[in-house]
Amino acid sequence: MSEHGRVRVEPGARRVRVMLGGEIVADTTKPLLVWEIPYFPTYYFPAADARTDLLIETGEIRRSPSRGEATQFAVKVNGSEGAAYSYTNPRIEELEGHYAFVWHTMDHWFEEDEEVFVHARDPYTRIDILPSSRRVRIEVEGQTVADTSNGAFLFETGLPTRYYMPKTDVRMDLLTPTDSETRCPYKGTARYWSLTVGANTYDDIMWGYDSPLPESQKITAMVAFYNEKVDIYVDEVLEERPKTKFP
Repeated sequence: MSEHGRVRVEPGARRVRVMLGGEIVADTTKPLLVWEIPYFPTYYFPAADARTDLLIETGEIRRSPSRGEATQFAVKVNGSEGAAYSYTNPRIEELEGHYAFVWHTMDHWFEEDEEVFVHARDPYTRIDILPSSRRVRIEVEGQTVADTSNGAFLFETGLPTRYYMPKTDVRMDLLTPTDSETRCPYKGTARYWSLTVGANTYDDIMWGYDSPLPESQKITAMVAFYNEKVDIYVDEVLEERPKTKFP
């Protein structure tokens, strides 16, 4: 592992593949993990493991104060088009001869034979889900909207503990499903509910995973509230509201 200012670079140990238009456009057992932003890495592929014959220079340059200037490419396969880039004379020498594909422009990503969603997984992010008989009570405007002693505590690196609970212990009569969805590379696709208390409605304040990814199966069909937006009592002790990247 090497660090260059805020950018961390290290070799990955997992096979990584990316697909576009029904074809594999990169396949490597020697990916570089590059933390271009703090929360998760970007996969970089050695030139020998990328379909460089599918790359067409766009004439545009991607500039980074930490990495230098990167040539940008269109990736065209069977009528589908994605994007990639590669740094020429990079300020971080490990990036020489490597290509990165823009995540959302590709069709599918895999670590070994498991599909990865949203963004590359951070090998230092861990999720532990533990059943707990501790009482968790949720209040909004002084009204109890959930109360359980049969929950699951989800511990995720860098985030506050999330308290998942059965819907039978939640005032579902106060909640309305919304069309909102978010996707997590560790948990899967979440759907949301808004909460109405008195004259006030709190949009997308609660979420749940109907079919979470394998490592998060313990929270199947359970729900959780944003700690940042509600009052949470654990064994009747009020938790401090955390400040996170979430609203």
